[in-house]
Amino acid sequence: MCNCETLIPKLGIITAIRQETLDVKTFDVTAPGGGVIFPHIPGQCAMLSIPGVGEAMFSISSSPTNCEFMEFSIKKAGVLTDWLHSAEVGQQITVRGPYGNAFPVEAELKGKDLLFIAGGIGLAPLRSAINYVRDNRDNYGTVDIVYGARSADDLVFRKEIEDEWGNFANVHMTIDCEWEGWGGNVGFVPDFVKQLQFTPDRTTLVCGPPIMIKFTLAALEKMGFDNTKVYTTMELRMKCGVGKCGRCNIGSKYVCKDGPVFRCDELAKLPDEY
Repeated sequence: MCNCETLIPKLGIITAIRQETLDVKTFDVTAPGGGVIFPHIPGQCAMLSIPGVGEAMFSISSSPTNCEFMEFSIKKAGVLTDWLHSAEVGQQITVRGPYGNAFPVEAELKGKDLLFIAGGIGLAPLRSAINYVRDNRDNYGTVDIVYGARSADDLVFRKEIEDEWGNFANVHMTIDCEWEGWGGNVGFVPDFVKQLQFTPDRTTLVCGPPIMIKFTLAALEKMGFDNTKVYTTMELRMKCGVGKCGRCNIGSKYVCKDGPVFRCDELAKLPDEY
């Protein structure tokens, strides 16, 4: 649920840009005086806008524990994202938010063994929660991260995964097809999850392309995972962010007002449109 404050565009300044893959860049954005534009919780989104170009909803990929800047990891896929990918450090944009609910990192995840499962750019919203767990490591149990992409060149945050995440979590990576120089697993994420044979006592967060989410949730259910302990995010369906345009409607729910984070038992009650 939003409030009036989230509707007011705030000025943001791009202070750094990192090329993650051929079509994904991460943008560091600060308030004009430095620091984050507004506080958020892992899983929430923000509306980025370029006057005269357009606006769109994106996941906040940085953890709330980062008080210096906000991060947005954006795939080049349209007019606004093309423009952002051509932007340079110092560019001003407007930012509104935060929107939506969040992963229950304090209420439900604390003290639990965690399993993060992501595909492609779907790692961006999970990254916020993963780094939150890293920065509050003593509050959580065993952490496993399963991540897959089409090819080795499509793995986002690869340097961070290899240099940092392996220090506090068990990391399992896979790619869809054979790739020269790749020594890891080859295969789709849902199949890889089944191969890894995780015990179903984990609290699980899933994000990726819709088809990947669908088959991963089915695999987890078959493995005996409790659907009240499995969460996913549907931020790709969010448009206006405030429940006015109706484009994110699924049955009786609005993704922007009731999500984008849902437990699987909540999804089971919705029409099979996601």
